[in-house]
Amino acid sequence: MTQMDYKYSLLGSTVDDYHKQPLLLQVDNTPMNLFAVLEVKRDLTKRSGTVRCKIRLYGLLFCLVVMFFIMASYVLSGDKKGLLLTPSPYHLNSLISPGPFALNLTSVRDYTHIKLVVKSIKSKVEFRSSRQVPEFKALMRSDPHMFSVIPRKFLPGIKNPCWYEEFTGNITTDPYKTNLYGRYSRRFRTVFQHLKSTFHHHLLRRNRKIYRMRCLPYFYIIGQPKCGTTDLYDRLRLHPDVKFTTFKEPHWWTRKRFGIIRLSEGLHDRYPVEDYLDLFDQAAHQIQGELSANTSGSPIHPNIIIGEASASTMWDNNAWVYFYNNTTEGEPPFLIQDFIHALQPEARFIVMLRDPVERLYSDYLYFGIANKSAEDFHEKVSESLQLFEGCLTEYTMRSCVYNTTVNNAMPVRLQVGLYIVYVTDWLTVFSRDQILVLRLEDHASNRKYTMHKVFDFLNLGPLTKEIESQITRSPASNTRRPADKNLGPMLPVTKEILRDFYKPFNEKLAKVLRNDSFLWEDNSKL
Repeated sequence: MTQMDYKYSLLGSTVDDYHKQPLLLQVDNTPMNLFAVLEVKRDLTKRSGTVRCKIRLYGLLFCLVVMFFIMASYVLSGDKKGLLLTPSPYHLNSLISPGPFALNLTSVRDYTHIKLVVKSIKSKVEFRSSRQVPEFKALMRSDPHMFSVIPRKFLPGIKNPCWYEEFTGNITTDPYKTNLYGRYSRRFRTVFQHLKSTFHHHLLRRNRKIYRMRCLPYFYIIGQPKCGTTDLYDRLRLHPDVKFTTFKEPHWWTRKRFGIIRLSEGLHDRYPVEDYLDLFDQAAHQIQGELSANTSGSPIHPNIIIGEASASTMWDNNAWVYFYNNTTEGEPPFLIQDFIHALQPEARFIVMLRDPVERLYSDYLYFGIANKSAEDFHEKVSESLQLFEGCLTEYTMRSCVYNTTVNNAMPVRLQVGLYIVYVTDWLTVFSRDQILVLRLEDHASNRKYTMHKVFDFLNLGPLTKEIESQITRSPASNTRRPADKNLGPMLPVTKEILRDFYKPFNEKLAKVLRNDSFLWEDNSKL
């Protein structure tokens, strides 16, 4: 069922009594959880035009006031993920009843209730051995254009995956004029202006045809948010053989290729793969070097590698319900890693993880807009746990982790800390030696050790002592803001509840990675 297949009807009594009942909207067979209910009353006859005018005016003012309070509550909620503009095809009945919970934090009843919710969740946790990996032909059918642009084989003799693509445009025109990244980002427009001015110097002419070098990343920093990916990105940028896109997170695989900029803004034009490849042109030019008409096109810097660092790549598959058919009982038939593996089976990935309890609080502080407090965080955690538990009454644990409606309904992103679900799914298509999993706690205590692990993983050559010192000793990036530090830690009761919730997931992660440090039993505070 597509998002256009909904059948709308009214819930209530017969038409004859419509003046006695509120209007409730039903989508298919599921009542919607509406913010407001419009009540229709019988129009009184023989009223003067003046009275009717006043009624209309008061009605308009009332609607404006209601809209104001709805928007204000949305803004103050601190939810930057946005509201779904269209109902998900998999809207759950269990999502109708939970709403904002005015919990009394000192109430034994409320504390006992949340503990029971966590106990219920833990009783439903189960880990599958593996998922059904889609066939290559099915992936091609879902996005034939992408597979027509990117070749199956890359240039020999260079480390990074690159190839020569025939250029059919006019070399005097702007090759980046239609790039959607440039349309929505002033920073990209500036970079594209520079690339445009040097573009013709990097074109290869052979057999009366013109070619340009295209590249994909050699490695991806794929997750997780608020786990130190920005700090790792900033340090790797200092390595002379590592180049990145012009800014950290293009979010192409998870959002832009579906036309998602922000869910609250609806769907925009889908970013074609060519727009994504343009982001690597600056690095491709460095690999290639300047060419003359008579050169062979051999790269001048064959050891340079390119990285991409969107922290959504590991976990964010929220777009699937709008673009893929529901063929797997509420689970996405394709995941991001399926497409990357089909195009780049030799790619490498770096994952930075953190105690999921502390990650969630950091995530709340970073993305919250207003009225942040330890008490507010506790209430949002309690509401999110109840929503997740409600989903588990009807669906499997994995389905609930990937359920777009649940993800966008939860006021805090509990699912992002369920690392084992994502790691397991990535290991269904990539081998263990292609994925480096690090801990932020280890990185913070010994940056030299973790950076050397990264250098070895990426097969980077030795550095001078000066450059290595610059990489390992520079101040940490993207640390907690002073205003957020002043809010203090989360409430002890919140931490206790979250530790209980994440425990079975951490235990499974430690077992799969064969490393007990992923139990996070030392209660690190980062």
